[in-house]
Amino acid sequence: MWFWFALGSAVFAALTSILAKIGIEGVNSNLATAIRTVVVVVMAWGMVFLTNAQSGIKSISQKSWIFLILSGLATGASWLCYYKALQIGEASKVVPIDKLSVVITLALAFIFLHEEFSTKSLIGCILIGAGTLVMVL
Repeated sequence: MWFWFALGSAVFAALTSILAKIGIEGVNSNLATAIRTVVVVVMAWGMVFLTNAQSGIKSISQKSWIFLILSGLATGASWLCYYKALQIGEASKVVPIDKLSVVITLALAFIFLHEEFSTKSLIGCILIGAGTLVMVL
């Protein structure tokens, strides 16, 4: 099941890039990010209440709160950088560079989460890096 959600994420991320590039024309990138964020917040809390998950907020540990907040700050920084890059660059070049996050995530998962970094992972990282380089040159 995780595969279908991951594939859905990729499709919606692609739509996000195209829709954002069209919508950001003539709009301050920070303002555009704020508008997008409000929509995401409303949608996310809507899903919480729709699935009746709001009662779980009381059982979130302090550690989870800290790391969820840090994750939110990283997401916000990512979105601000992404929208600015998208505003001043071509989507066909910005998006591949943004997807280098896959390579960075694999490295960080190896270092901090002690996840396996196999030969297959290394080859994939090299191919993603090379593919990104080819696309942006």
